[in-house]
Amino acid sequence: MEDLLKRITIDPNICHGKPSIRGLRYPVEMILQLLSSGMSVDEILEDYEDLNKEDILASLLYASKLTHVKSMHTLDVA
Repeated sequence: MEDLLKRITIDPNICHGKPSIRGLRYPVEMILQLLSSGMSVDEILEDYEDLNKEDILASLLYASKLTHVKSMHTLDVA
């Protein structure tokens, strides 16, 4: 799993410092949006030829790591 996470890079000069894939201009956020819109991994790979399956898996793993929290609290917004 650590090898997958090494594919995610954060560079202030690329994508405004958002986590991206291998220093390319593909933010993790975009990959997650494509997947949540219903695109399959194969469809994404067809559209973005410089990505590979491990890049998609790395994006999912990175997102899953972000959800590991000890507790959730609701915010009262008035």
